[in-house]
Parts: sequence; structure tokens; C-alpha cells
Amino acid sequence: MTFTDFQRQIEIVSDPALVEQWKEEARKVTTFTTRQEEPPQTFNAETETERHFREKYLPTLISETGETEIDGVTSRKLSDRGIARVIENAWSAEVRSPSNMMQELAGRFRGAGLQIFRHRKGILFVSPIRLKAIDETAVSDSVRQILETLKTSPRINRKELAEKFIRPDTEVAEAEKTKLALASDLHWMIREGYVIEFNDGSLDLPRAKPPKKEPSEVGTDLPLETAAATTEPAATLTDAPTTEQSLVAAAVTGGSTDVSAVIPSREDNASPARTEGPREGPDVGDQM
Repeated sequence: MTFTDFQRQIEIVSDPALVEQWKEEARKVTTFTTRQEEPPQTFNAETETERHFREKYLPTLISETGETEIDGVTSRKLSDRGIARVIENAWSAEVRSPSNMMQELAGRFRGAGLQIFRHRKGILFVSPIRLKAIDETAVSDSVRQILETLKTSPRINRKELAEKFIRPDTEVAEAEKTKLALASDLHWMIREGYVIEFNDGSLDLPRAKPPKKEPSEVGTDLPLETAAATTEPAATLTDAPTTEQSLVAAAVTGGSTDVSAVIPSREDNASPARTEGPREGPDVGDQM
């Protein structure tokens, strides 16, 4: 700042009250003194105090971390704009696709002994009961009737299920007996995981898993050309091995260390004119 600019900022006031106020303020001096140092240091300016704090105390108060947890109320009251922006971006990403949140919740739910399953168009649900399929051939007729009713009328509640078992013209005593038997069977099926009772009171059966195919059935499902192609290479490899393959196999199985038994000699690699056909011997008449 130039001296001319400094002079422009000077304001001349002749009001006695303002002059007295300025005198009172000029009598007061603000100083900053350290409390954790011996001997204590005193600073007259705020900038000097801040510089001393950043150099000596700030590095020990701030630590780096790759992950931290913060509640929603505190995250909205942070004074640091950079950290607040990072939290806001992470929150917006989770609102669009809460995959990271679901993975974290799923791990904690399993750690607490809860079961996570998919139902109703792939929606995830949490339950303390492990779901499983029931063998309908090993249950009573009343349980089998409940299963058939839930198959034909899924997502019905207990009242609607009881109405399907009790006719309007049924006697009161017989109706009460049927209700008690139905409640007992239904309680057992829900506790064992054969029937799901959702928080809205609807009842449904667990999703049936497709049966696993046996290894022998996989080949039968393939087309004829594909099945033939899968079995043909094995037969081709073992039909007629080459000469070099036979030599190498013989050397390996026989335990021979003679390299000549595996590598053909120079005479074996000669031209066909020298090695082709049997060699003629001398005429008998010439020997005589």
C-alpha cells in the first residue's frame, strides 16, 4: 500500500464523544500468551500467534486417515468446506446407488446373527430366521394344505388364510378347533423358515432355488455336433502318436539318459536318396 492510499483511509473526526471512545480503545492492548510452554511466550499480534500455533501445535493435533465415521448432524455443521463437500458428494452417491451402504449393513447384520434373503422381485429382506424349503412328502395333510393355499394365493394374511380353511356354515366349536390347529401349524412353519411372515402381515413361501444339474446331464443337454466335438480331440491325440512323441515317451518311461535315443542322429536326417530302400549286395557270380 502506498502512502497516498494510506492517507485516503485516514478519517478526521472532531466529535468529542468519538475522540474519547478512541482514547479508551487505545488504552487497551490485547496480547496472546502460551500456556503449555516454559517460559511462556507472548505475542502482540494475532497473526504471530496463529503462525506459532500452526508451526508447533497443529501437526500434533491433525492426523491422516483413510476412513472415518461421522454422524449426520455433525456432518452438516462442519466449518471446513472441503470436508463438508466430500461428505456431501459421498451422500449423493449413496442416494443414487447405496451399494457401499448395503455391503456394510449386510456384514453387520450377518455378524448379529440375522439372515438376508431376496424376495418379491429381488428385494432384500432381513430376518432372524434362516429360510429353507420343506419336503412336502414328509408333512401332515394340514401343513400340505397350507402350502398349497400359499402357492395359489401368495401374500395373504392370517385372517384371509383362516377364511379359506373355515367355511361360513361351519359350527363355532369346529371353527375354533380349526383356528387353533391352523395357528399351531403356521407358527411352526414360520419358526422353522418354511413360511415367511412379512412386517405387513402377509404370508408367502421362500423362493424356490433351481435344481443343480448333474455333471452327466450337462453333456446330454449339448447339441450333437458340440458333444461330438468335445469327445473327438481326446481320441485324436491317442490314435497315432508321432515318431518323436514315441521316442520321448520311451526315453521317459525307460529312464534312459542317452540323448541319442531321443534326438535323431545326423544319418537319420540325411536325404531320402541315401536312406531310402535296402542296399543291394554284390552279385554271387562276381564273388566267384
